Amino acid sequence: MSIVKINVLTVPAEQREVLEQRFASRAGAVEGSDGFEWFELLRPVEGTDQYLVYTRWRSEEDFQNWMSGSMKDAHQGGGGERPKPAASGSTLWSFEVVQQASPK
Repeated sequence: MSIVKINVLTVPAEQREVLEQRFASRAGAVEGSDGFEWFELLRPVEGTDQYLVYTRWRSEEDFQNWMSGSMKDAHQGGGGERPKPAASGSTLWSFEVVQQASPK
């Protein structure tokens, strides 16, 4: 079964739009990665300032390959001045999928 990685991003209210625009402009940065299965950016609706970045992968190895390859390259940029991060904190949660269902 797949693995799920959830990056919990603490985002101040004034940075929400910036974060969402940055994810919108990522232009398929992860979709072509070997072993990638799913992505969702989840906006909080009440009681928290934490966004969830949900990704599902075929294996831990596939996720680690992406982390050390194209994800690392994308976050290092091509030199020059990098924009200020939209999130003030980040925590990575990891899960194994043990059961799943889809609509009939």
